[in-house]
Amino acid sequence: MCGILAVLGCSDDSQAKRARVLELSRRLKHRGPDWSGMYQHGDFYLCHQRLAIVDPASGDQPLYNEDKAIVVTVNGEIYNHEDLRKRLPNHRFRTGSDCEVIAHLYEEHGEDFVDLLDGIFSFVLLDTRDNSFIVARDAIGITSLYIGWGLDGSIWVASEMKGLNDECEHFEYFPPGHLYSSKQGGFQRWYNPAWISETIPSTPYDPLVLRHAFEKAVIKRLMTDVPFGVLLSGGLDSSLVASVTARHFAASKAAKNWGPQLHSFCIGLEGSPDLEAAREVADYLGTIHHEFHFSVQDGIDAIEDVIYHIETYDVTTVRASTPMFLLARKIKSLGVKMVISGEGSDEIFGGYLYFHKAPNKEEFHRETCRKINALHQYDCLRANKSTSAWGLEVRVPFLDKEFINVVMDIDPEWKMINKSQGRIEKWILRKAFDDEERPYLPKHILYRQKEQFSDGVGYDWIDGLKEHAAENVTDKMMLQAEHIYPHNTPPSKEAYYYRMIFERFFPQKSAMLTVPGGASVACSTAKAIEWDSNWSNNLDPSGRAALGVHLLNVPNNH
Repeated sequence: MCGILAVLGCSDDSQAKRARVLELSRRLKHRGPDWSGMYQHGDFYLCHQRLAIVDPASGDQPLYNEDKAIVVTVNGEIYNHEDLRKRLPNHRFRTGSDCEVIAHLYEEHGEDFVDLLDGIFSFVLLDTRDNSFIVARDAIGITSLYIGWGLDGSIWVASEMKGLNDECEHFEYFPPGHLYSSKQGGFQRWYNPAWISETIPSTPYDPLVLRHAFEKAVIKRLMTDVPFGVLLSGGLDSSLVASVTARHFAASKAAKNWGPQLHSFCIGLEGSPDLEAAREVADYLGTIHHEFHFSVQDGIDAIEDVIYHIETYDVTTVRASTPMFLLARKIKSLGVKMVISGEGSDEIFGGYLYFHKAPNKEEFHRETCRKINALHQYDCLRANKSTSAWGLEVRVPFLDKEFINVVMDIDPEWKMINKSQGRIEKWILRKAFDDEERPYLPKHILYRQKEQFSDGVGYDWIDGLKEHAAENVTDKMMLQAEHIYPHNTPPSKEAYYYRMIFERFFPQKSAMLTVPGGASVACSTAKAIEWDSNWSNNLDPSGRAALGVHLLNVPNNH
């Protein structure tokens, strides 16, 4: 993932302003250690910190159209860029960058082209002919993006909050699936799938359709000119990602350039559930497996750095980001610049344990819609920022636009947990890859119970965090919590501890408001707590809060 920073219409084109913008851009250098670029047009500044994944030699940014009237700075990957180039036969491309198509698509279609992009992206496009601009963010918010407003009338855009928080009177996260147009003077939604309206779908489940759609999503993410690997926790989602990647790896450019074996990576406390399961899956798939260990103290020592980079005080996100942050550093040290991961599956399939309590298929479906819409503040934020902290890119095939449409169009009755029929969470995904002739995974891995990532790395991790927080937050401090933090009041000492660290780095009110709040059990939304009256007394965001809801014997024939 790259880093972008843009200052638009600040009424100051002095050398001092340019120097200040460059200084702020350097706060994002961890995201793009390969190259820095800056473009200035009057009082418009576009900066880019590049992590080179596709076309490392000539794809430096900003990018332009033929006469350089259209200027673009982009963070992301456009997976269908080759097809889009073919649809632009009258345009001359300067680089092999997958993102250059954005400038030419704007020439052809004006502002109505964003839905043509298949990929993950945040970009700022400046049309120097009239000084108009557009800003856009990908459908789900896999790339991070913030927008802010200065007292001088300027608009600021940055990949991370730290690029603009000291300069803006107000700032907020840029909404996923939206476009900001200077001509229109505001936001407009460009991503409008059927599930956004929470209409209940009725398409019957077809396991082969689901399987082929996921394989297609994985294959398109093999687009890279640099070494890559897979994150492998040994759970269902990461194991399927690894299995499908391994099947198609030999035909990829990376295999031809960097060797025929896929690399896999895992982290955990000594003896954690993930390490053992990941080792078994890696052996089964024949990957070159890299297993890393961390101690509770290692994680605690990293907490401040983690919160600085992920820019949130949400408890579940901090818990899960810390081991991922530590793992990303290890991966980057091996020369790997991109990894494929399993985020998003639990949201689209209803895979969290609390979904066992969904009262009907309508509520089940609506909760998946709510979870997808919130991903950019939780798992997407974690995956993006904890890896970008070390200049590592993460790709997430479960959140492929086409694949989401396939999954969210299935009658949710098929997704419901049904103990009498032996259906555990994500049964339709498990069944789609239950191939007797060419097994994707061992049966017991394919039907392994869901673990929250922060639980799977080792149960002592969360307990250690709580103990550490209790040493730093007193009972007296908790008694005054609602007065110190009236918005999103910390409900626990752990939450209070993270909030103190966050506000030291990001003291502005706007920063505080970018973080979601509300009650949660086992990663649920606040609405889903209504499904079980007992949950209101056990508001632990860890997956352990819902353990015991699906202890059933899954028959061998599934």
